[in-house]
Amino acid sequence: MGWARAVRRRRRGGAVERGAGVVSKADPADLLAALGVSLSDELLTLALTHRSYAYENGGLPTNERLEFLGDAVLGVVVTERLYRGFPDRPEGELAKIRASVVNMHALADIARDLGPGGLGAHLYLGRGEELTGGRDKASILADGLESLLGAVFLDHGIETAKEVVLRLFSPAIERSGELGAGLDWKTSLQELTAAQNLGVPHYQISSTGPDHNKEFTAEAMVAGKARGSGVGRTKKEAEQKAAALAWKALNAEAQGSAAGREPAAEETAGA
Repeated sequence: MGWARAVRRRRRGGAVERGAGVVSKADPADLLAALGVSLSDELLTLALTHRSYAYENGGLPTNERLEFLGDAVLGVVVTERLYRGFPDRPEGELAKIRASVVNMHALADIARDLGPGGLGAHLYLGRGEELTGGRDKASILADGLESLLGAVFLDHGIETAKEVVLRLFSPAIERSGELGAGLDWKTSLQELTAAQNLGVPHYQISSTGPDHNKEFTAEAMVAGKARGSGVGRTKKEAEQKAAALAWKALNAEAQGSAAGREPAAEETAGA
């Protein structure tokens, strides 16, 4: 694959902007160490080649086919892990847990922790994406991680791919399994406020930063009061974080009120 050798030659000289696109100076050995596997140069280069780089360099192969494959590998491994690990959970709850583990933002968070600088430091990006913060865009990071998983599957087979997926995703699976109904915090908050006759929560949104790199802040408002605040790169992410804090605050208050009533009930029973 001459295209892969040409791309790698650009990397050896450090961070360069040559022709079209930007090649990072990050050492791919750091990325492979974080994955815990080796990959052929051709597959690694392909997995890291975003379409913006490919298009700016005359139509090189992109990582999109590997992403398609990696998405399937990730889905079946996580689904099997949930099926075996949570035998008492109904299908609907398992689906929620899976969605929380393999959604774009969850994948991007894992990608950011792949060695020094995260996965983003290793991507081949077009100049446009580079200038608009593409190395930390959740969608690009999530797609890149799935591409790497597809490459691991092709180079090593399903068992090694499964080991890599479980090593990277088990903490998220365990956290999501513990959260249960709290996986979708906005829905959970609405159910809680309905049960407490507090009406429907709504969210006040503000943003800062340029259009290509905005940061959103959401305030979860319940019965006219701000009960939780969240910050994220999207409105949805900020709202979910705000809803989580609001749900926890209201739930803690409800539990405190219930605990305060228990002694009185016991005294009445004793009398």
